[in-house]
Amino acid sequence: MTQQVEALLTEHLRYTPLSLIDDIINTVNTIVYRAIEAIENGLFSIPPQQLGYSPDSDTSAPAPQPDPDHPEAKDEIENGVHQLETLLEATVDKTFDKFEIYTLRNILTVPDELAPWMKLGHYEALTLPLPSNTPTPESILALRRKVQETRKLNLALRNAHTSNAATIAQLRSLLSAPQSTSETSAPSTSDPSLAFLTSHPSAKDLNLSLKQGKKNTESPLTTQLQFFISQLPALRQALSELKPRLKSLPEKVGDVDWESRREERRAYIEGRVRKVVDGLGAGGADGNEMKGVRVGREEVSDLEGVIGGIARADRMEE
Repeated sequence: MTQQVEALLTEHLRYTPLSLIDDIINTVNTIVYRAIEAIENGLFSIPPQQLGYSPDSDTSAPAPQPDPDHPEAKDEIENGVHQLETLLEATVDKTFDKFEIYTLRNILTVPDELAPWMKLGHYEALTLPLPSNTPTPESILALRRKVQETRKLNLALRNAHTSNAATIAQLRSLLSAPQSTSETSAPSTSDPSLAFLTSHPSAKDLNLSLKQGKKNTESPLTTQLQFFISQLPALRQALSELKPRLKSLPEKVGDVDWESRREERRAYIEGRVRKVVDGLGAGGADGNEMKGVRVGREEVSDLEGVIGGIARADRMEE
């Protein structure tokens, strides 16, 4: 039997031809072993006197198995049963070897010249040879793996969508204006509201809103936040420059020399007033009138008020 014929018969019968013959031989051997066991049990159940052995002194009660007084009966029965078993096994093996050869050559076989032309029933709807675009087992396995990965990705995206939706809903609840509650109601234990970012009067003065206005007069809150974030590096640099200067300042208020500070401020104010007066042409040190721009009464009164305020401040500090 060639490999092609064996494959054809296996596909048609759904099992190999040798497995069928082995099952038949195993069944016959099981029957033989049962028959030998029944013969052995039957011989052991017969009294030794009926098998031709000499009778004992007491023959009134027949024994169901060989008498201990006749051990040779048991030995002969076991030896005879063993010889019968060996003979039957040899006969079965020789006979069923012939049966196996005859079956494989004449029953479970297909002529070699007919095997390539035979078509089984489940091949009737197929066109052979297969077209070039027919899916192969490898391509089907690759597509199956792609489908599994796509399902995993779809599940992950759905979970991410659910999580993002919950986060967006929570953020919107934070940005929504708080509802007015009665005085008798219990205090709210929910998250703090961030609605003041857009509903506070100062936010309205700056024209802040969550979205772009229809007339482009309102600035979105995201634009303001982006501007603040862009200014953070400059603020950090300014802070790093101010830190060394903080070391030069006095640690306590009592360590400041207020008298020197007061004299410096008075000298500075007097210098500025003298410069303004000289520029306006109020007069020189000798009392003679100098040419220049005439000063009005309102300006003079303002200057007197400034000087008087400075004097009062000095007296309060003293």
